[in-house]
Amino acid sequence: MRKTKVVTSEDILLKLCQSATAVLTKATDSPVHHAAMVQKIVKTSLKPDIGCFVLFDGGFSGLVVINFSSQAALEIYRNYMQHMGIPEEELATQHTADEVGDVLGELMNQIIGDFTGKIKRSIQTSITQNQPKMMAVNKNISVSVDSNIDKPQARRVSFTTENNHIFYLELAMERTEFIQLQDFEEGEEVDPDSILEAETVRQLEGKPNDKNEKKDNGSNDLLDELGI
Repeated sequence: MRKTKVVTSEDILLKLCQSATAVLTKATDSPVHHAAMVQKIVKTSLKPDIGCFVLFDGGFSGLVVINFSSQAALEIYRNYMQHMGIPEEELATQHTADEVGDVLGELMNQIIGDFTGKIKRSIQTSITQNQPKMMAVNKNISVSVDSNIDKPQARRVSFTTENNHIFYLELAMERTEFIQLQDFEEGEEVDPDSILEAETVRQLEGKPNDKNEKKDNGSNDLLDELGI
């Protein structure tokens, strides 16, 4: 008899943590890890030094908050920019700089985008997100999901950067379970960067061939004109 597969809120949290580590590790070209333990918390909040939050809705609803210390924020920002080829002397040195918030907000957007893709493939439901909001704060600010969610569950997971700076991801969502009714194959994960790189390589490999072909055709035409 086939065992029924059940996906719980904790399984969804794990997928979110996996998206965060994968996106940040790739974007900064440096290892980022999440803890194996998760903490139950009463409520989610933005905390110093810089925090970001995003709401999602659809198959289930929730709120994601990431709180960075100034050291973690600057390390992730600087590693990302240097990985993009920006010289170190052109980088911001304060976590309150606008470009730091812009980069962290974009990374948050990529994390949730990767997460929604995982959810669609593995649970066969869709969720949508709003634009991430990023701000530097000097005190705790409580944030909560829409009041139409009955008794949201809140969790906190710690993350560690390459230089051992710690930041925290908090998730508040409705208590839910997804129960598999029948077997299905999860769709393959699509990496837009890999597709772009493959297309670039294909075009670069095709250009010399095109030039050689044109050169050969031109040589043949000249020989024909000369009667050779």
